[in-house]
Amino acid sequence: MCLKPKFMMNHLPKIPLLFILAFFVFSCQEQQQTEFGAEVRPIEKRDLASIKKDGKLKALVVNSSTSYFLYHGQPMGFEYELLERFADYLEVELEIEVSDNIDSLLYDLNHSPDIDIVAYGLSVTSERKQQAEFTDYLYLTHQVLVQKKPDDWRSMRWSKIQAELVDDAIELIGDTVAVRKGSSYAQRLENLSEEIGGEIAIEPLSGKLSTDEIIKKVVNGEIEYTIADNNIASINASYYPVLDIDVPMSFSQRVSWAVSPQSSNLLSALNKWLAEMKSKAEYYVIYNKYFKNKRRFRQQVKSEFYSLNENKISKYDEIIQKSADKIDWDWRLLASLVYQESRFKIKVKSWAGAKGLMQLMPSTAKSLGVQNPLDPKQNIQGGAKYLDKLWNKFEDIPDSVQRIKFTMAAYNCGYYHVSDARKLAEKRNLNPNEWDNNVEKMILALSYPKNYNLPFIKYGYVRGIEPHTYVEQIFKRYEHYQKFIESEDEELEQLEVS
Repeated sequence: MCLKPKFMMNHLPKIPLLFILAFFVFSCQEQQQTEFGAEVRPIEKRDLASIKKDGKLKALVVNSSTSYFLYHGQPMGFEYELLERFADYLEVELEIEVSDNIDSLLYDLNHSPDIDIVAYGLSVTSERKQQAEFTDYLYLTHQVLVQKKPDDWRSMRWSKIQAELVDDAIELIGDTVAVRKGSSYAQRLENLSEEIGGEIAIEPLSGKLSTDEIIKKVVNGEIEYTIADNNIASINASYYPVLDIDVPMSFSQRVSWAVSPQSSNLLSALNKWLAEMKSKAEYYVIYNKYFKNKRRFRQQVKSEFYSLNENKISKYDEIIQKSADKIDWDWRLLASLVYQESRFKIKVKSWAGAKGLMQLMPSTAKSLGVQNPLDPKQNIQGGAKYLDKLWNKFEDIPDSVQRIKFTMAAYNCGYYHVSDARKLAEKRNLNPNEWDNNVEKMILALSYPKNYNLPFIKYGYVRGIEPHTYVEQIFKRYEHYQKFIESEDEELEQLEVS
């Protein structure tokens, strides 16, 4: 606690009053700066013009069952889908950072140069409005008490179940409710204790726990009560029918995203976009997908390919890992390519006759010794072997990441079309060894007669948008996979540290 100057005035030697005041102001600032364990000086935040100039929107999100997660190899979430659309609206690239502490979201927003927006459902409170600017509300909700019904509730009469449950917030006097220390739920409990004239004890939980994880603690009997926003509690109760969420704990509250007070133009753009989105059915389709679709949520929570459950992307992970090791690739990158080709659907067949997880053409499969392209092991091993062959053809490219991008483009549209694009890049004074902003532009240019009819272009027309999008989407998905799925090296590093 930072003591006021008046409290200690009589214990100080006679020195100028201005010096004393300056000392205490500085002392208070120092304590505020080190609240989360590290001294952080005030920084200048980016606004809309800087974001557009940089071409990137940097968003801080939370890994939770409704906000941002991985499911069957696909990044998903309410916040994630809206962020993608907002980035498209601004015509910039979306860059995501995952918070490891929900309680520090606003602190991180104000003290990190790498965060433009906190894209997480924050209840707008007077205290929080002193730290950040909030968008117009995404939706309205209210807080509810989350408690567990008796273990044998299915065989009990409803009246008996009700007798064993809290059915009014006033019954919590003298009891303990577990919530994150810095959450709006904790603030609500403090206010409620004053309103009802009796103390409700708060058991502080770590900011590293999502609301879903805390609700699961109620299900498992680790804690007796918690509080959650009604829409989050409701979707979780659809999977855990043992939960009771019928006791309201607050009036309706606005739930919004946050930006720095320095980012007024970004806030204006966000509100304009949000108003347009909420005037369309698309917005409500997205909301219902994550907060109302109980069947989808139950499937998600039960799946081993849901990032909050296990460190898995697909049921072919083991095959992909072994094949990636043979060609010295990060298996998550190869998995992203497999998803791009087939969405992990083994029986998919293209209009051109390509088959299986890595969409091998019959002639290519035969040359690689793949007898049955619908066999997952044969298909992935064959596809990886073909990628390695293409990689070796680009041995003159020094940068390994760029070389991988050329390899992927060639896998998609053919080695010789990529070679033509490199020749065209050289003619246009671009770097033929750089895919990004160089050869990728020329692969797009080969969609037009004035370019593919040039005398030095040997292989003619290519629908350039396909390899261009192919490489871009694989690498974007790979970035998501890195956030959710640990590699073997990362797991070993954690074991060594522990």
